[in-house]
Amino acid sequence: MTRTILFDTETTGFDPDQGDRILEIAALELENELPTGRHFHVVIDPERPIPPDATRIHGFTDNDVRGKPKFAEIAEDFLAFVGDCRMIAHNATFDFRFINAELERCGQPTYDYDSRAIDTVLMARRKYPGLPASLDALCRRFGIDLSARGTHNALLDCQLLAQVYVELIGGRQRGLGLEANRREQEAQATTATRRVAADRRPRPMPMPSQDLLQRHAAFLKTVTDPIWERRD
Repeated sequence: MTRTILFDTETTGFDPDQGDRILEIAALELENELPTGRHFHVVIDPERPIPPDATRIHGFTDNDVRGKPKFAEIAEDFLAFVGDCRMIAHNATFDFRFINAELERCGQPTYDYDSRAIDTVLMARRKYPGLPASLDALCRRFGIDLSARGTHNALLDCQLLAQVYVELIGGRQRGLGLEANRREQEAQATTATRRVAADRRPRPMPMPSQDLLQRHAAFLKTVTDPIWERRD
């Protein structure tokens, strides 16, 4: 069974090297590329003011994060949830930069992008060259409901991205194919069962020919003291 983690972050800006921090992080567990229902989600005190431009994107204000845990307080729980599996993100270079900056800041091991990252933006650009690859655009392309999405939200974005990811890898079509194969196998098994049952039905014995009856009667006359003629 293959386990992967799909994750997303919301931040105070675009560059951790300039002091921007994570203020929300969410992750979903996938097994065999489908969500299991297990997730990790926490709103974080970024330990710095949230600029108005960032608030317009994700909706978080300073009041929303006041009193929330700092990243250092949740780092070990996040690391434990992720484990050693691959990590899926939309524009993964952005999220990996922020995660690694936060992990390094609190003395935790960082993630190797080359061996861990699966970037759904790159997947979408390879599959649909020249077309928009934003999460909203991909949801619209695949007919995924966006009605709950107003501002960015890490957990909701993960849930949407999980559906997008399945489409990008051909999961829905593959699932339909597996279902078709299953139905075909069930039909074949039913047919085979009916054939076995038919083979077990009692069949009428064929009537012997007149020649066979005459030869049988001649043979009986040669039998000495036949038991079927005894009276006692």
